[in-house]
Amino acid sequence: MDWLLKRIDVDRFVNDALAYLPSIFAAFVVLFVFWLAYRVTRVSFRAILRRGGLHETLIGMLVDNIYKLVLIVFGVVMAADQLGVNVGAALAGLGVAGIAVGFAAQDSLSNTIAGFVVFWDKPFEVGDWVTVADQYGRVSEITMRSTRIRTNNNTYVVIPNKSIIDQVLVNHSKHGETRIDVPIGIAYKESIPAARKALLAAVQGLEGVAKSPAPDVVTTETADSSVNLLVRVWIDDAGQEQAVFFSTLEASKIALDAAGIQIPYPHLQLFVDNVEDRVWKRLPWSGSAPGGTEVPPARN
Repeated sequence: MDWLLKRIDVDRFVNDALAYLPSIFAAFVVLFVFWLAYRVTRVSFRAILRRGGLHETLIGMLVDNIYKLVLIVFGVVMAADQLGVNVGAALAGLGVAGIAVGFAAQDSLSNTIAGFVVFWDKPFEVGDWVTVADQYGRVSEITMRSTRIRTNNNTYVVIPNKSIIDQVLVNHSKHGETRIDVPIGIAYKESIPAARKALLAAVQGLEGVAKSPAPDVVTTETADSSVNLLVRVWIDDAGQEQAVFFSTLEASKIALDAAGIQIPYPHLQLFVDNVEDRVWKRLPWSGSAPGGTEVPPARN
């Protein structure tokens, strides 16, 4: 221990330490001021953001993470300046490191920025039923990086927020009542009013179908093999959309069968004109139709 004391100039060390005490004290004061500024202003900042209509999760992210981090960084920089640290060089180094990290984590940053857009624009909220990225389900959680959806199959789907803002999103719960369109076809020989009467009687008492607006049946197309109808019913709970669609389709089929209204298969009608004799001779029945019926010569 003696040899160590001989190699260290104790008096010089004490003098240098005393000389740095004001700078160290000033650095601690700066850090305390920034910490106190955060504690005092965070409540007011939250209230301002809340009055601006921002989502509570986004407010928490802005105040508890970004705002706090910015104040800490500024506080540390100013405290380091009090200690005589070359702040400019340090900031330049941090800038280069930030660029490198940005390139390495660009996907995560894109999803985080998209998360800000989701919270700001509010296309959906927790509990809404949505269709996005070919997934239909109930929104169970929204984070800055991703949105979590629980499907009717009880699967948990995590969708990056960047995919959400880049694709078409359907919110089935945004405006309350939801209309369900169920297509069904009838034969051309059948009566549309009779089919409408049977269909309306079948769907009006179904579970989940709203009484107001009332169900209706419209004609949408005269197709190749059928007259296409659309059974339109309303529901109050968007979570029942698929269940009501299936039950409405089944009830429609049963009602048409009970009323004797035909639901045709797709078919093609072929008319044969001007068939030459040499073609008939090559047929398996050698000039006779199936069943032995003689086929008359074709007329040119």
